[in-house]
Amino acid sequence: MSELKKIKSALISVYHKDGLDELITKLDNLGVKLYSTGGTKDFIESLHVAVTAVEELTTYPSILGGRVKTLHPKVFGGILARRENKGDIAQLAQYDIPEIDLVIVDLYPFEETVASGATDADIIEKIDIGGISLIRGAAKNFNDVVIISNQGQYNSLIELLKSGNGFTAIEDRRRYAVEAFATSSHYDSAIYNYFAGDWPDQFRQSFNSAKHLRYGENPHQKGAFFGNFDAMFDQLSGKEISYNNLLDIDAAVNLINEFTDTTFAILKHNNACGCASRDTVIDSYLAALAGDSVSAYGGVFVTNGTIDKATAEEVGKIFFEVMIAPAYSSEALEVLKSKKNLIILVRKNVDLPTLQYKSVLNGTVLQNRDQKQETADDLQPVTKIAPDAQIINDLLFANRLVKQSKSNTIVLAKGKQLLSSGVGQTSRVDALRQAIEKAKSFGFDLNGAVMASDAFFPFPDCVEIANNEGIMSVIQPGGSIRDKLSVEYCDNHEMSMVITGFRHFKH
Repeated sequence: MSELKKIKSALISVYHKDGLDELITKLDNLGVKLYSTGGTKDFIESLHVAVTAVEELTTYPSILGGRVKTLHPKVFGGILARRENKGDIAQLAQYDIPEIDLVIVDLYPFEETVASGATDADIIEKIDIGGISLIRGAAKNFNDVVIISNQGQYNSLIELLKSGNGFTAIEDRRRYAVEAFATSSHYDSAIYNYFAGDWPDQFRQSFNSAKHLRYGENPHQKGAFFGNFDAMFDQLSGKEISYNNLLDIDAAVNLINEFTDTTFAILKHNNACGCASRDTVIDSYLAALAGDSVSAYGGVFVTNGTIDKATAEEVGKIFFEVMIAPAYSSEALEVLKSKKNLIILVRKNVDLPTLQYKSVLNGTVLQNRDQKQETADDLQPVTKIAPDAQIINDLLFANRLVKQSKSNTIVLAKGKQLLSSGVGQTSRVDALRQAIEKAKSFGFDLNGAVMASDAFFPFPDCVEIANNEGIMSVIQPGGSIRDKLSVEYCDNHEMSMVITGFRHFKH
């Protein structure tokens, strides 16, 4: 540690006062001279601690309804002055500007105000001007000044003051400056995204909380998650969540969001290897497991129903890594927690962001989340034979799975149960053949099953192969100039086909 500097004066202007009292008391005990404004000054005085009003320092009152309080050379001069620069120190003396060694700011709660549904006028008033300027000024001059830029740092400063008896090292000041610039950039990003609306012209995304992972996709890669995982889940037990766990959890949440019926899904490497909708969670699980009991090993399990003891005992018969559900019975938790390292997540009712983005080349691609969920009203029968109500239910079920599987994708389903799928293939024909072979390997009868595709059929080869296996109904987005060839084949072989008009590629 080097370049120790003593804190002799502090400017404090915060929105949140919780936890501030202990910090004020510690500064007072160290003999630090305090400057403050408005409600913060009143709070300090309520602790019977001496404080000088910023208005007394600047000789200007707070004006424009509080919009201008600290924006003055006598404030920013004391913050930005370089203590080793003789010219700066001479000017401080010339204009009677005191040095300010510590700045404590907690910004107006802009994001919380937006989230509350406040009016545009109220939101704009929560755009902090003086506070953000103080943060940037103090952070820039971290060589001489300590900047505390949010309420979450109050306790760490208290500990630093105790251990250093009011002295700080350059390493501490630089660390706080880094956090300060993170605070200011996040704040500005939130303001920009509010004004930009649903579709921004510039890409600005920011997350304050970072979860450092053991590694990335592979052990030789670093990994971290930026976001608020705890806002979406309560983790009740299990090991630390990995990078690959997060990808599978994301895929599981996106898939289960497609269903309103009681449904259970099993995922492996971001794709469903089992999925079924039944009247109960346990029956849904057993039907899902039947789709691929081999791939289920080490998978991620997800349901939109409550896990009871019977279901917990059933799923506990095999090894899997993650269980996601909105609720668990106490008996179920007792069973599941006995499984070493099993990650048990309670999903909260939180909506996913409407924008998706990922790193590509030397930039970022952005898109709206695919929130289209086809219903029976969206289906356009294009063959002489129209599917009945039961077949339509299966077609919609299969289409939901296609939407959340890696392209090229073919899904085979019957009775609201995933029989098999071919995913991530370069050829749709190969995807279908993979699905057929897999379904047969698990003993499924494909007669009466339905087939879903994530994109159109440029040739009738897939419907011909499907027909040869007894599959009698097809759902696809359509849009090919050769759609009529597949339709003609279906008509000639007493098959039904419906067009959705919506392609669901997923990479």
